[in-house]
Amino acid sequence: VPLFSACSKKDLQLINRRAEHVEVPAGKVLVREGAAGAEFFVILDGTAEVSMHGKKVATLGPGSFFGDLALLDKAPRNATVTAVTPMELMVLGQREFGSMIDEVPGFAHKLLSGLAHRLREYDVKTWE
Repeated sequence: VPLFSACSKKDLQLINRRAEHVEVPAGKVLVREGAAGAEFFVILDGTAEVSMHGKKVATLGPGSFFGDLALLDKAPRNATVTAVTPMELMVLGQREFGSMIDEVPGFAHKLLSGLAHRLREYDVKTWE
């Protein structure tokens, strides 16, 4: 996950311990466009559809993630994500994430590095 790309194995294990592992049925709306967001999701198994303004814009599968920016601010979600198949997810809440930043020296710097990486990737896609 690009947001955590600068994290050590130890940091990633801490994130995994703080996250909740969740199973959801097909058809479940995981996040809704315009709603407040406070969770980050990593897809461990299954498939989800991403839509914006009612139009399908992407399909996500194992290893994909969404909601990472919700860890950093409380802006409304910019898309709806719906489970197409039964799914297994790792979910990290804003509160758990915030406590890691407070408790682990240097974690915020690693996070900023990961965020910079994500922004660079976005810039490249935008200009292609």
